[in-house]
Amino acid sequence: MNATFTLLEMRRITRDWAGMFFTAVLPAFFYLIFGATVDAKDATIGNGNVAMYVMISMAAYGAVTATTSIGGNAAVERQQGWGRQLGLTPLADSSYIAMKALIAMTVAAVPILLTFALGAATGARGSAQAWALSAVLCLVGSAVFAVYGLLVGTAFRSEAAVGAASGTMVIFAFLGNLFIPLSGALLTFAKFTPLYGYAALARFPLTEGYLPDGSQDPLWLPIVNVLAWLAIFGAGAVLLVRRGRERQ
Repeated sequence: MNATFTLLEMRRITRDWAGMFFTAVLPAFFYLIFGATVDAKDATIGNGNVAMYVMISMAAYGAVTATTSIGGNAAVERQQGWGRQLGLTPLADSSYIAMKALIAMTVAAVPILLTFALGAATGARGSAQAWALSAVLCLVGSAVFAVYGLLVGTAFRSEAAVGAASGTMVIFAFLGNLFIPLSGALLTFAKFTPLYGYAALARFPLTEGYLPDGSQDPLWLPIVNVLAWLAIFGAGAVLLVRRGRERQ
């Protein structure tokens, strides 16, 4: 059953070429505009340059957009009666959520690889360790937002849930210090938002916690942020999936 579920899910995803195109290309385009500039290449942060800082931020944004969209497709599955089929199988709620996250992370690797490749070709600079660890953290951390997408998707009964879940990533990105460097009260508020911890953790191998405004985050801060939001999203998703089964 698990193998069949995974195969059907991957076939459905690969048919959405338009969605894949924008998920992969848009973050890379943002990097070329904001990161592949002379100023970004010359400015330093941590053990690299600002171009790499922007590259990691845009790769992280692309990854969570992909995972959130896939998780949000749970709403479409619900309309098609997929929840009823799951209810007839021994597949546990936690296994369903875990497989959703795994498939989403596979798709999330596409914008990460593309953005990192462009960064390597256009002057992004950092230690070899920073390159490797940041890519891994971008990928692994994006699983949190597959769970978020599933939470939003199962909360609604229309295809609009998929767009709504992905659309909130733009808001979270602004609030999470991905698109525009924040400072003061806005930066303090940002540290409690869902994308802040994930992006800060992905950039930590490069920045060592330093921010563009000169302040520094301790390593525990993004870790606690990620774990807290994972717990919130996960608990909500399990509850809603379970309720969906009971109604059917």
